Amino acid sequence: MTPTERILHAVETGIELKRRFFSAQSTEILRAATVMGQAVQKGGKLLIFGNGGSAADAQHFAAELVHRLDHTRPERPGIPALALTTDSSTLTAIANDASFLQVYSRQINALGRAGDVAVGISTSGTSKNIVEAIRQARTQGLATVGLLGNDGGTLRDLVDVALVVPHTNTPRVQEVHLLIEHLLCELIEDFLFPPEQNS
Repeated sequence: MTPTERILHAVETGIELKRRFFSAQSTEILRAATVMGQAVQKGGKLLIFGNGGSAADAQHFAAELVHRLDHTRPERPGIPALALTTDSSTLTAIANDASFLQVYSRQINALGRAGDVAVGISTSGTSKNIVEAIRQARTQGLATVGLLGNDGGTLRDLVDVALVVPHTNTPRVQEVHLLIEHLLCELIEDFLFPPEQNS
């Protein structure tokens, strides 16, 4: 395969995967957005976490919610969302003194409250520290959402809403996750701050 063919193959694979996922999962995306929007409406917050590229996704998603995604839309209040991937002192203290397995579950234990939503991102669906965090969230009465890949792994049956991108290639899954995050942000904004009826 030439470099040009490789590029085109990756693009076509990504397009087909997005088409297949969103055709099958649009109802679940709306469900996830509603769960998050209702939580915020009632005074809750979103706690978002992942590893590697998914940690970057968690930060990106939280930033778009706290600030705003689309600058052509009217100004709005910030939406309370926190990426649990950003505090290096907390992450390294937990990993060093306890275990990396607990880097997110311990933060949920400290910061999570019933009525919040825990959003775990795992392209495999089996990341052990994400599994532990979701289990901790459930014990504390948080709603749970998973952005997952492959067949959803262990997390598929642990979360309240599972958005599973059915592919084993991590970059392709992450590309779909990014679009899911942008759509969720738009839908949550619409839920909390409905656009003018006549606009």
